[in-house]
Amino acid sequence: MSKHLTGDTKFTAQVKILIDKIYGRSPLKDSVLERAIAFYDLEHFSQRKLEKLTQDIEHLKQIANPKSKAKIENLEREQREYLQELRFERNERSQHLQAICREIIELCEGDSFSESNRKSAQLLGTIQLLAPTEGSKVAAVNERSKPLYKSVLTLRLLDEVCFKKLLSDRYLEQELAEISTFNLKELRSESEVAYSKFVNGLKIPILMAAILQDIGNSHPDAQEIMFGVDGKQDCYRTLSVEERKALLQINYRETLKYLLNGIGVSMYLGNSKTERDVFNKAEANKLRFVKQLLKSSVNPKLGIGNLLKIPQIYTSIVLSTKASYNYKLLPKVYQALYQNAERGSCSRPIVDALYQITGDFPQGFGVIYIPADVEQEVRYEYAIVNQLYPANVSEPKCRMATRSLTFIGYGHDLVVKKNSNLYFVETAKAFSSINKERLNEILELLSSNYLERKKLDLLPRCWQPGEYFSMKTNQKLWNRSR
Repeated sequence: MSKHLTGDTKFTAQVKILIDKIYGRSPLKDSVLERAIAFYDLEHFSQRKLEKLTQDIEHLKQIANPKSKAKIENLEREQREYLQELRFERNERSQHLQAICREIIELCEGDSFSESNRKSAQLLGTIQLLAPTEGSKVAAVNERSKPLYKSVLTLRLLDEVCFKKLLSDRYLEQELAEISTFNLKELRSESEVAYSKFVNGLKIPILMAAILQDIGNSHPDAQEIMFGVDGKQDCYRTLSVEERKALLQINYRETLKYLLNGIGVSMYLGNSKTERDVFNKAEANKLRFVKQLLKSSVNPKLGIGNLLKIPQIYTSIVLSTKASYNYKLLPKVYQALYQNAERGSCSRPIVDALYQITGDFPQGFGVIYIPADVEQEVRYEYAIVNQLYPANVSEPKCRMATRSLTFIGYGHDLVVKKNSNLYFVETAKAFSSINKERLNEILELLSSNYLERKKLDLLPRCWQPGEYFSMKTNQKLWNRSR
């Protein structure tokens, strides 16, 4: 197969690079994850070095002879230089993280509300379509993809929360009050200055929180639980209640520690005292907000932590790392979310808001539908969910992937009605009277080989479009349809 068919579009390549920048592993060790691992590895050394310098200085002060004065000055200078070195390292990690947050925003936001939704659907769908749906790599790939996927969901949920004023939070309300004269849905086109303020004051800190939410799991104590004392356990196995509880406590503690000691407040670069004071105050407020988001996401109830917790639950199911992962069950994600809301562990209105954004079917999900002209030729066709905000949560907006049982790269957009979607039992039953010979004919046309056909149900409820999406010409599901 030619390279232009099997390569990636520019957008798909950007998504892969961004996933690696956040949770990737490479010899450069420069992802957000690897920087956190390096911080945890050196944390005790840094602490011991500072404690030793302090002890030596105090000891020399007690001696108080002429020779000790010069030694004290040298040690104090060494202490100041080392603290400054740690500050620069912290600032570099902060700048790196915030630069990634801006890359995410650039990839998933446009000049209008509708364009931001289109770009966000493209990013979410691409992540889903790049992830394997079966085999040994599912858990590892999903684990690496989760932070980016969750971040995009959190951004779109933030918009919805702001539009409808669904959460009461002092910092949130203060930031929104400063841009209240503008239409939030068209903020970027109305005022670039107001949009920049919205990004810096709310979107960046919320993305930072979403990316860092589980970074504490990379701490050595957490890794020992996940991989076992001997380091040979399956880190995706089902943990015991005690292990799970201990892991959650470590993640919470070490994530906050990394935020405060490993990221901290960005450094001001400039000569204006007035600008510096304003900058430092804004950065300190942002850091407090990120900390509040992370702390309250553990048990958000009706608070601001829902902005993180609800997308986290959604992502943990759609990009599951469990052995029980089943692609066919992804549209059942809101059953789990509403169960959490019923238990009072998260806010039902915020779950409702995310439900309105995504609907039942995740972006990139493979839908099988009965076309309107089915009376002329008994068949079903393939489509892929490619848009957010469906008018009806059970009727996804999709892009056709086949026409007349032939795969195509440039299909039309359509809304797959519930009564034509084979995912729903009632529809599948109505179509099940078709004779087996015809169903086998359809399978032969829509499956790539005999082994694949053997694994498929005679009347499948959904399809897995990963192989279809691997072809460059089929990665343009979000372009204007023909």
